[in-house]
Amino acid sequence: MRIVTSIAAMQRLARQWQRAGNRIGLVPTMGYLHAGHLSLADRARQLVGKTGKVVVSIYVNPTQFGPKEDFSVYPRDLAGDAAKLESAGAELLFAPETAGMYLPGDATRVRVGLLTDTLCGPFRPGHFEGVTTVVAKLFGLAGPCVGVFGKKDYQQLVLRRMVADLFLPVEIVGHPLVREADGLAMSSRNAYLSAADRVRALGLVKGLRAGYTLFDAGERSAAILERAVRTEVQAGADTIDYVSVVDADSLQPVEFAGERALIAIACRVGGTRLIDNVVLGEDPRASLR
Repeated sequence: MRIVTSIAAMQRLARQWQRAGNRIGLVPTMGYLHAGHLSLADRARQLVGKTGKVVVSIYVNPTQFGPKEDFSVYPRDLAGDAAKLESAGAELLFAPETAGMYLPGDATRVRVGLLTDTLCGPFRPGHFEGVTTVVAKLFGLAGPCVGVFGKKDYQQLVLRRMVADLFLPVEIVGHPLVREADGLAMSSRNAYLSAADRVRALGLVKGLRAGYTLFDAGERSAAILERAVRTEVQAGADTIDYVSVVDADSLQPVEFAGERALIAIACRVGGTRLIDNVVLGEDPRASLR
């Protein structure tokens, strides 16, 4: 596995592979990798085949953090991440410096309206603009590729809208989130949780399970589903940003949950902001065990 930090080197390798007919699978991450990230690399390998090239980027992007968020203390372990990716069979780890990703005089931002105005949008101003901007840069460097993203950060799939609107030669694939043995959604931020907070954090998956149980029993009222989920979440959370039932494609609130309705949660347990979700009728209920 190669490790590249240079923008020019990343572009050169990508173009070289494409000229040779090698399809590129790109997995953008912020590092501190866990099994969920590695499952994205595995999915990329399945999509591009044995002759394709799996590229994993590790970059803690400053423009997607607010002034009171955890950029300076966000967990980092580049050496450990590199070892994991090499074992997983990735061809390239791209770990650029900020000076390369944001050039002097940088003034361009990419914003996807409407889809980022709901859920986490109001609670993290500028966050999704930072996400779409940095991913657009990565797509520009990689060129035609398939981008694999975890569905835990479900709202980041607004990238599909960005790709369609800007006619980018990229296929976006959403990969199911991966859970710990106790049901907690895998996240780099789980490292912040104390043992007691981790137990309380299980209220998120309990809430999703309660909502899905009602849905399976025939309940379709979004208000009733939200109330059942919130009851479980608030038992362990210190604060709740939202418990919402929205359309899985438009991310707009719905009155009644049809097939592919998304139940999404964001809350704080201790000092850690956690998110979780399930797509009713699409994600198997068994995934919430």
